[in-house]
Amino acid sequence: MGFRDVFSRPVTLLVVVHAETSGQVLRNVERALSAGADGVFLINHAIADDALVAAYRAARARFADAWIGLSFMRLSATSSLGLVPADASGLWVSDAGTHEVAPQPPAVTGFADARAAAGWGGLYFGGVAFKHQRPVSDPAAAARAAAPFVDVVTTSGSATGSAAPLDKVASMKAAIGPHPLALASGVSAENFELYRPHVDCVLAASSVSDSEAELSPTRLSELVAAMR
Repeated sequence: MGFRDVFSRPVTLLVVVHAETSGQVLRNVERALSAGADGVFLINHAIADDALVAAYRAARARFADAWIGLSFMRLSATSSLGLVPADASGLWVSDAGTHEVAPQPPAVTGFADARAAAGWGGLYFGGVAFKHQRPVSDPAAAARAAAPFVDVVTTSGSATGSAAPLDKVASMKAAIGPHPLALASGVSAENFELYRPHVDCVLAASSVSDSEAELSPTRLSELVAAMR
């Protein structure tokens, strides 16, 4: 099932929850969904991988029909498959491991088979020209090379909360055409219109948060209003 089979809005909003405890995750998933987000990603900057899975299971039990994805900060996509629950909606990694030119590494070309063997059918968001990863000289070429191997090409600005250069995002989208592009840093209610023509999905965290662990209902509502 592809991205457009799951999400019908012109631009999808997925809110990133920095997981600390199950209670904190439940509270913030409720805030995101109540504000009108299309789904959430749970990410573990501060807790172990098994604790993230436990928090996910608590969220899935409470929000059975919600789109809930996971990001294991210290794991590759293939390694994440050993932990991601079968009913997780998505998996996001900061570095998809793709190269700008062929051939691609075995970990990249073999991911589809590994995903099938693991029995996981969610959406794979793979980082390309992403913050704190290997520098990329040609983001458009990197996006084009990655598109056959990831469900959603996912890029960012240079740091957490930093807006991505508009020409970078525009060139990446032009290179991959209808293949989905997500932008994962620096998108706010104030600047969303700049990116609207070039992205299919926004992953929002710091722009809709009061702190590392707590989302802001007000900022969430402002971004949702801007996007809709």
